Amino acid sequence: MSPEPGVELDRWATRLDGAYRQLADGLADNPSVRIEDRDGRDHLVLTGLDRLDEPDSLAELRDDVDPRIPIVDLPEALLEVHSWTGCLDHFTHVSDTTSRKEDMVISVAAALTASAMNIGMRPMVQEGNDALTVDRLYWAEQNYIRAATLTAANAALVDYHSRLPLVSYWGGGELASADGLRFVVPVKSINSGPNPKYFGKGKGAKGVTYYNFTSDQFTGFHCIVIPGTPKDWYYLLEGLLDHETSLRPTEITSDTAGASEMGFGAFRLLGWQFSPRLADAGSATLYRVDPAANYGPIQNLTRGRINTDMMRERWDDLLRVAGSLLTGAVRPSELFRYLTGGGNPTPIGRALMELGRLDRSAYLATYFDDELLRRRVNTQLNRQESRHQLARKIYHGQKGELRQKYREGMEDPLTELEQRASLSTSGSTHSDIGLDSRRWGPTPEPPRICSDHEPLRATRGGKDDRLRRRDPGCCVDGSAPGGSGRGDRGPAEPVSFARRCGRRGRCGRRVPAPHACR
Repeated sequence: MSPEPGVELDRWATRLDGAYRQLADGLADNPSVRIEDRDGRDHLVLTGLDRLDEPDSLAELRDDVDPRIPIVDLPEALLEVHSWTGCLDHFTHVSDTTSRKEDMVISVAAALTASAMNIGMRPMVQEGNDALTVDRLYWAEQNYIRAATLTAANAALVDYHSRLPLVSYWGGGELASADGLRFVVPVKSINSGPNPKYFGKGKGAKGVTYYNFTSDQFTGFHCIVIPGTPKDWYYLLEGLLDHETSLRPTEITSDTAGASEMGFGAFRLLGWQFSPRLADAGSATLYRVDPAANYGPIQNLTRGRINTDMMRERWDDLLRVAGSLLTGAVRPSELFRYLTGGGNPTPIGRALMELGRLDRSAYLATYFDDELLRRRVNTQLNRQESRHQLARKIYHGQKGELRQKYREGMEDPLTELEQRASLSTSGSTHSDIGLDSRRWGPTPEPPRICSDHEPLRATRGGKDDRLRRRDPGCCVDGSAPGGSGRGDRGPAEPVSFARRCGRRGRCGRRVPAPHACR
């Protein structure tokens, strides 16, 4: 970034001018975009994307791969993935001691499973097994599971997953997405907020937003628990600045709630690309730098004028904003709240908004013109939604509600949920042995077919739930249950697979046969 504003502003203005001219030149041959006259003003209309038909070879590949993926309980999957990655070794004692009790990995795995599934510790207890006693599990939860160890373990999972050969077909980790999951908090807590749309109406109807970040490799590399439902774009940059994995995303996408002019400006200052999917992109105002430029058919659409003088005057302040964000001197959410000024932006905030208008206009011009860009953004957000569906299935206990009163207590279960979703993705990807054999065999699969083969089986529902929740009545090691099958804070949802097959496991409960659910 040049210390002189003219260098960067001229480059960005040239990029905007080129994007407008490319859109204007290709408008006649672009079937997805048309201009309509509404009340005497031009209005751009963007047609939705048509669904692409899946090739027969992809359906064939899925039919070949899915039967080879074993049906496992979530605790078993956690211990199996640990044997590959060593992720549970990152859960160290709070006193930093290196000594560990025997079978501590089993205790940590049980505590993580209970919290991520929201079923409490009681279903995990097996008296007579030292690793699964009540005291041992609560001791492991209090001394080993905290934000630092959860972050380190998740980083190990993400790093391992990114090195698997199959993952390169999905992406290189440069593209990411961010979106929020809403959780009702039915207990009194100062760290939850009201929103009738998501949490219902009434005096005690409050909740939190679990804002998480997903790479194009299907892994979650950061998450934030936010009270209530504040503006998503306040927290958008934190996922890129604060995560501790080996991924280095340079482009991030979100839905309309995560987009803002100030957010566009901040991303441009930091050298990253912001590529949101806007609900009504055709209604967005397009701004121009040169008032004398002629953009042909889109001339009347570029009605706004960018105030470059304001950006030049505040250029030093904008550079300090970028430096403060990159060095961690200030958190993005705190900085944006200050710059927005409660609806009356500060002078620096207005300059950042002008820069955002310039960058957003260039992005929208490219977005209208490039169908591949629109499909790439849509695909990444669909991957994010797939992880959300998986998270909802895992976090099923107590009706999926978050019943922690304190901020520190409510962060950990959702962070453990993020790690559980990551290990499910890694386990599913690692188990795609059928795809690997076809890839490296005499007739390897083409890259597009491999890229369309997704690892999140549980998101398809029904017959393709290859990785299932653990029955609360069974213990981590598959032996006889030690409790009544109920959590210490309410009943847990039964596993649907247990009703589909007549074979019984060591615990005495019905479990699916190898051929089940195919």
